[in-house]
Amino acid sequence: MANPQRYIAHFDLDSFFVSVAILNDPSLKGKAVIVGGSRERGVVTSASYEARRFGVRSAMPMRAALKLCPHAILVGGTRGEYSRYSRWVTDIIAAKAPLFEKASIDEFYIDLTGMDKFFDPLKWTVDLRAEIIEKTQLPISFGLATNKMVAKIATDEAKPNGYLFVQPGKEKEFLAPLPVDKFSGVGEQTYITLKAMGIYTIRDLSETPIAVLEKKLGKYGGDLWRKSQGIHNGEVHAYHEAKSISCENTFEENSADTAFLLSELVRMTERVAYELRQDEKLTGCIAVKIRYPDFETTSKQTTIDYTLRDDELIPVAIDLFHKLYRKGVPVRLLGVRLSELTNHAVQASLFEDAEKKNNLYKAIDDVKNKFGKTSLKKARTVTAKDPPSS
Repeated sequence: MANPQRYIAHFDLDSFFVSVAILNDPSLKGKAVIVGGSRERGVVTSASYEARRFGVRSAMPMRAALKLCPHAILVGGTRGEYSRYSRWVTDIIAAKAPLFEKASIDEFYIDLTGMDKFFDPLKWTVDLRAEIIEKTQLPISFGLATNKMVAKIATDEAKPNGYLFVQPGKEKEFLAPLPVDKFSGVGEQTYITLKAMGIYTIRDLSETPIAVLEKKLGKYGGDLWRKSQGIHNGEVHAYHEAKSISCENTFEENSADTAFLLSELVRMTERVAYELRQDEKLTGCIAVKIRYPDFETTSKQTTIDYTLRDDELIPVAIDLFHKLYRKGVPVRLLGVRLSELTNHAVQASLFEDAEKKNNLYKAIDDVKNKFGKTSLKKARTVTAKDPPSS
């Protein structure tokens, strides 16, 4: 029995941060808009197509962007709005898609393999896109193909606010005229190497013997050659809200000492936030769990703006604890859980202090990776019983 024909759709919200800003302020429509941090120290998070025409790109220092496009309107970030719209689109897709992956806050893959027995995959995808646009007013593009790689490249070619279907068997033909740096992973150095070999387009790449590419680029050369043939076997990983990172502690002695319990809560929240960053994820939901000596277990959760930062998670965890805890009653177990995880795609440069704060977290995590997770602690979590770090 033949395997069912693979169909993978890739959806990408166009200039997501800019699009949300325009919904909040319609007067920005059609103008050169840059979303990001301050003029002096900020970094570009997103730019409208009108700004991109002047060479403005994501991750560019704001100073450089404003030199290229001095008339651009600079808009600060409202991450709560981004979280809300991302969830809205996720809910629409989740209600319809048989299997989908939330690749980032504004990017989704949908696996429609075998569904052609029941409906036309292209019509279904077009209808879903129309529903997202109608309900959220956000522009969104998609590519439909037989694998994730081709679908994503098709989305890029379909932008802004369009769609493109690469029919089965046409993958190589579709890719052929495109520049080789369309493949993710082809950085500046690899691109220079390929051009020095006379390889400018994906067609050039596909016609170069695999042995030549491997000799010049090692194993990656072989990977690039297979990509140039339109071959990619990446799976769509099902998105589950239940996917989480958690930490629990059953105490040797039941405790009603609020200061001690809060110290433990801060320690555990710091630990799960560290795990979150190691997995390069963001969380959109945090829960606190309390178990009493009679084994009665209660928990409370709340949705939050997507984050990976201790200083944003800890106050929410403490607030949940106070709402949940029956004061004066001993606690047997305390736990904290982060869920609604998505890939790290929120640009931290939305706030002026973000870059400095992210560098701080990276430095802290580097120390933990080198000397152990307990080598650095929040002051609140250090007790008189703690030995000094060696």
